[in-house]
Amino acid sequence: MNVLILGSGGREHCFAELISKSKSCDKLFVAPGNSGTSLVAENLDISPTDFDLVKRAIVQYNIQLVVVGPEDPLVRGIHDFIISDPILKGVKVIGPKQKAAQLEGSKDFAKNFLNRHNIPTAKHETFTNRQFEEACEYIDNNSPPYVLKADGLAAGKGVLIIDNPNQAKDELYQMLVKSKFGVASSSVVIEEFLEGIELSCFVLTDGKNFKILPSAKDYKRIGEGDTGLNTGGMGAISPPPFLGEDIKTKIEERIIYPTIKGFALDKLDYSGFVFFGLILVDENPYVIEYNVRMGDPETQVVLPRINSDFLELLNSVYTGSLRSHDLKVNENSAATVVMVSGGYPETYEKNMEIKGLDKVKKSKVFHAGVTKEKGVLKTNGGRVLAVTSLGENINSALETSYSSIRKIRFKNQYYRKDIGFDL
Repeated sequence: MNVLILGSGGREHCFAELISKSKSCDKLFVAPGNSGTSLVAENLDISPTDFDLVKRAIVQYNIQLVVVGPEDPLVRGIHDFIISDPILKGVKVIGPKQKAAQLEGSKDFAKNFLNRHNIPTAKHETFTNRQFEEACEYIDNNSPPYVLKADGLAAGKGVLIIDNPNQAKDELYQMLVKSKFGVASSSVVIEEFLEGIELSCFVLTDGKNFKILPSAKDYKRIGEGDTGLNTGGMGAISPPPFLGEDIKTKIEERIIYPTIKGFALDKLDYSGFVFFGLILVDENPYVIEYNVRMGDPETQVVLPRINSDFLELLNSVYTGSLRSHDLKVNENSAATVVMVSGGYPETYEKNMEIKGLDKVKKSKVFHAGVTKEKGVLKTNGGRVLAVTSLGENINSALETSYSSIRKIRFKNQYYRKDIGFDL
């Protein structure tokens, strides 16, 4: 089977590592990929949102399966585009159709779905730019902290948590009236702040059946002790040690089952990953958000714990065998620590030479913002590398990852030294 992965980050490097090892994989391509994916696949200089070039690549390389990494092409309708083209007939796509992708593309769409299917989530209201005064009244009538969410995709920057009501109104004005996040904040969801511990759960589904993948806890803030600005993710661990059987049962019965059932009831065509961003309040799970793809860097701790043939698992979505697929999960724990460019998530420099990767033996290093020029690896983004290790427990996995990180060097590098500190 010839496979095309769309995307360029650490998540896609991890996908490529597992798929390249499958006995079912003939040829593997990644568009556009990075220096890491080039080690196990052929990179194609194609944007995942340039659908015409994606089509040309599918035809040219006789692709049978497309795995979509990031959310943007899904929200724009890459699945619909591929299956509606008669030339691409029979090509399988891992990722939902455009309507179902609105579960991530629109916070309001997701909240309405949750309400309609009685899935626990925070209380909320949605306001457009014509309802600024009503939104301010809503803030006045509720207690802080206030959670403001841009309705659309805002590159992970569209969520604000604010304690002061006047500051909340100022930010609301910037979002709704001044288009702080562009069209993404032409409407804003204001929701109740839930106090608890967050975790990430994942399933692979064909729209009716599903397999629960290993769970994870990630760390978004740039600073140690979970302080400072939000990022795309500074590290993750799997499995969360607080996730006991009782909580797992609650998540499955209250969250996962009604979500998959809701796809059928709402006629949402879904074949791919569902990411459940959850918060546990007094050991009761609530949905913070849906993502319609795997997370990053959670993928880098979740997938290394899967011992099954990953490509065969993906293909089972289309062969009717997902439900009976024997998913084997490594009982060891995994930890990934993300190395970033100094200044991230704000202004940072690029083109810093990366040294020492050849000295890392006990961890897997997934490339994210890395490019290769004349044989030299250089930084090419904010999040540069994700260093993942397995161990008997979270502490031993983290110890190995940190030991490996100390062998890697690039100018102004930064990483959190406290991943897993709260566990």
